[in-house]
Amino acid sequence: MIRLVLFAVLTATPSWAALVHFCWAGSNGYTMTGSMEFPDALLDAPVITEADVTRFRIAGFKDGQLIGTWDMATREPDDTWYLRYFPREMLFPTNGEVPGPFDQGWNADGTAMDCDKGEWGFNAGNYAQDFCLDGQWIEESGVEPQKPFRAQTTAPTDPACAGPALLSKRPG
Repeated sequence: MIRLVLFAVLTATPSWAALVHFCWAGSNGYTMTGSMEFPDALLDAPVITEADVTRFRIAGFKDGQLIGTWDMATREPDDTWYLRYFPREMLFPTNGEVPGPFDQGWNADGTAMDCDKGEWGFNAGNYAQDFCLDGQWIEESGVEPQKPFRAQTTAPTDPACAGPALLSKRPG
């Protein structure tokens, strides 16, 4: 029996994870950095959702100062958590590019007001891409819903989304 288990462990195909990073630039000095992992086998999938993601972390900033973090590992049962991602394009769809009323809800639903006291979250839907902080919609953080939101293979170089490798930069 031990030999059978050892053989199975040694001959099993390794499970690799794709790792992507992102940096989102909102309005009025609001930015977000993050990373997520999902199985390598999904790199060619048309879309992945929160059910496919194995690790996800985000951090929000105002003028470079941390205002909050959120991750799926410490997610509370009532935290909003839905995600859509196009791995072939390395793109988080926005502005109705996928069916349903909201495209991204990372501890913030479509109203961007459901993060709890002392918490922070991000929402992208058909009205805007914006933050929730302490249960309040941070309207001034928002950008138009159609702004592209891309992922990248390298980690952000700064929370202002101004580094040379960043793809989700502010419009120039």
